[in-house]
Amino acid sequence: MRIRIERRGKVENMMHGMKRVGIAAVLMLAISGYLHADDCITQSAMKPADRDALATAARGLAAKVQAGDVAGLRGATVAEYAKDFAGIEYVVSSTAPKLKGGTLVVEQVYLLDGTQLTRGADGSAPDAQFFCTLNHSMAEADFLIPGLPPGTYGFAIVNVEGTASPWRLSFLVRKEQGQWQMAGFYPTPLSAAGHDGIWYWKEARAMAARKEQWNAWLYYQQAESLLRPTSFIQSTHLEKLKTEQASATPPAVSDGVSKDAPLVVKGADGAEYRFTGLGVDDSLGKDKIDIMAHLKIDQQGDAAATHKLSASAAGALLGAYPEMRKPFHGVWIVAEVAGQNPFATEFPVSEIH
Repeated sequence: MRIRIERRGKVENMMHGMKRVGIAAVLMLAISGYLHADDCITQSAMKPADRDALATAARGLAAKVQAGDVAGLRGATVAEYAKDFAGIEYVVSSTAPKLKGGTLVVEQVYLLDGTQLTRGADGSAPDAQFFCTLNHSMAEADFLIPGLPPGTYGFAIVNVEGTASPWRLSFLVRKEQGQWQMAGFYPTPLSAAGHDGIWYWKEARAMAARKEQWNAWLYYQQAESLLRPTSFIQSTHLEKLKTEQASATPPAVSDGVSKDAPLVVKGADGAEYRFTGLGVDDSLGKDKIDIMAHLKIDQQGDAAATHKLSASAAGALLGAYPEMRKPFHGVWIVAEVAGQNPFATEFPVSEIH
């Protein structure tokens, strides 16, 4: 497996993943150019004492998250990030209830030697790249970490099993005075609507084979979300998934869906609806996932008017692409006006006309 970790911006570094599951992933790194380092040791190549120490530290951090122990977690965090802990407190309070009663299993650990990194003339932390050869094979794990202060780091993945919905807790840790302390925290669910990422991948392939491009494209998104430990990780496994998704992408969204390139859908009454984002959502915990569609509107009226407009937009979307009716529970319409709070409404497929 080849893993690439990237971080793109300060805001994303503080609050990752909030849109999809209402949970922030606290990323504590800034951004600049890239420096390189090659010293990475995978768990199979580590000395037993190093592997056990890193796994024990990761399990301990995961246990604090599971228990909602904000104070304990803060005490186990590197100093520069412990001083501003509001974001992490939100993450922990949002995540802990979902982990109750689960069993913590350390899935993977990496040891990253960044002691040779040097700060810039202005004192800024350098960017680092670590290459990890897996089991003396051609497979590689690449960590590209911007704004990384010099030091000895570890990356650990802890799965929380035995709950109604399993979770993955990933940690970046740094050794401080002989102790591993948290320097990054990335919680993500391992299932959606009762299925894991591999299931969604297989379903997406089957949909693509049936020429259901819209369904396949959205199911590939769900598969990627569940299989990727953080939004900045890439791997050969995920690269294959992305290649398949690209092949199945509907021509209308071949360049993506954004504010600059909206998906324009015309309703039965001739009205046009401009969607600036199209993805998936599992926040309701139903037997099927939902479609999440961001709708650009010129102005937001009262709640009743916006609800009516959103309902019409949902109807136009399924009217244009009726294949979406079968594999999804419903459609979220997030009506957005620049400078105003978005208005989100979920419509079950059975009620969309």
